[in-house]
Amino acid sequence: MSLRQYEYALAVAEEGSVTAAAELLRVAQPSVSQQIRGLERELGVQLFARTPTGLVPTVVGRAFLREAEVAVNAARRARATARAGADELVGELVVAAQMGFGTRQLPGALGVLRRRFARLEVSVFEEPSSAELERLCRRGVLDLALMAACERSPADAHHLGDEEFVVVLGAGHRQLAADRVELRELQGEPWVRFDRDSALDGVLLNVLRDNDLAPATVARVSQTATAVRWAAHGLGVTLVPASAVPHGYEHLVRPVFPAVSQPVIAVVREGAGPAETALLDLLRQEKWSESVSFSPAS
Repeated sequence: MSLRQYEYALAVAEEGSVTAAAELLRVAQPSVSQQIRGLERELGVQLFARTPTGLVPTVVGRAFLREAEVAVNAARRARATARAGADELVGELVVAAQMGFGTRQLPGALGVLRRRFARLEVSVFEEPSSAELERLCRRGVLDLALMAACERSPADAHHLGDEEFVVVLGAGHRQLAADRVELRELQGEPWVRFDRDSALDGVLLNVLRDNDLAPATVARVSQTATAVRWAAHGLGVTLVPASAVPHGYEHLVRPVFPAVSQPVIAVVREGAGPAETALLDLLRQEKWSESVSFSPAS
């Protein structure tokens, strides 16, 4: 078995077909097919099943691909570390951000990083679940994870600052006349909430319970921008990190009392290289603990 075979199998799983995987890898289609067949013969198992929608990993295939991803990422990091010079970083950096946290700060830090090191390839994705982020960190899939602190946060996590949460109200809502909304004044309001396993929904549930508010759920969404837009249109109110409010909705946002905030941490892989260290330094320079203040509607 070779890392090339691992990379081909991962590409087929991602794209759902040999043809699309070959295009992604910029190689001939027969080469991908041959490598996959050789890998399956060597392993003595079927990695993919053919379905009407394309090639889908089998149960055994999914287990193999998880380990293959770890091996490929480790090899990429080893190459990047060996090739990194004092003034240049090359290779790939895999970053995950917990949905809703660092929405403004992470792009700023990554923009500086990319301008400084043009040959560094950065892959970023959002993940709503704290448990899944923790699992990915343990598996060594991630180089850096940006997330809210929780009971399972590792002891060596780096505290970057705190995200203040704000409430988003519909146009014309009576509470827009206030410069800060008392949570008890939201009794009886319908709430636009997040997926049940997301950190954002966990924060909202704790806030509602701490303030003796019944969580009347009108909708569940997967993205902070969607929650803000739906709340702005009057479907219900929602609670999001201040930095996650899209431009153009600031006039419908208010801080809350009692104040709600969440520590934000960065978890860096063991044996972090120069790319992770550079990104961590840039994140520390971003403004995190910013006081949120909005003018009441006139």
